[in-house]
Amino acid sequence: MADQGQNPFGSAQTPPGGTGMPPGGMGMPPTGMPPGAGMPTPPPQEPEDTTPANFQLGSKLPPVLNIPIPAHTLKFDEQKFLRLLAGSISLTRDEKKRIIESIPKLKQAQIDELIKIFEEEKRKFAELSKKYTEQLDKLAQKHFEDWMDLEASFKQQQKSTQDAQKADEIRKKLGL
Repeated sequence: MADQGQNPFGSAQTPPGGTGMPPGGMGMPPTGMPPGAGMPTPPPQEPEDTTPANFQLGSKLPPVLNIPIPAHTLKFDEQKFLRLLAGSISLTRDEKKRIIESIPKLKQAQIDELIKIFEEEKRKFAELSKKYTEQLDKLAQKHFEDWMDLEASFKQQQKSTQDAQKADEIRKKLGL
């Protein structure tokens, strides 16, 4: 418990007959001085740039994407779909791979909805202000690299399948 006349936040005594506050009370300038006198002027703040960055998801991708889409009966522009999927920064590499592999099982309405969602994502990121451009560039670069890894993985998988088929043909010819 603080002694009478002692500051509860420390041991300094309040000056005799004083309140411990500057003249004029509650941080106000002394009588006769205009408000704000003697107070430091805060530096002017730059207005926030809210101009849209017009950032385009997928802009780092090559003109043609080399991931084979499994056989299906759906009607859609496969390259456009792949470009939207590859440019998406809300999906992981593995989620993108699962979507590609599941295309034969999808219904037309599902593929149409996916395209709509990816286009909306692209539009929303284009509307973000310029202050996010650097972060978006970093994310886009990471997803570009993930997509290139995914393409390499599909290419390797395709080559392994072709090699296995050739080996089977050779075994058949040899009667094995």
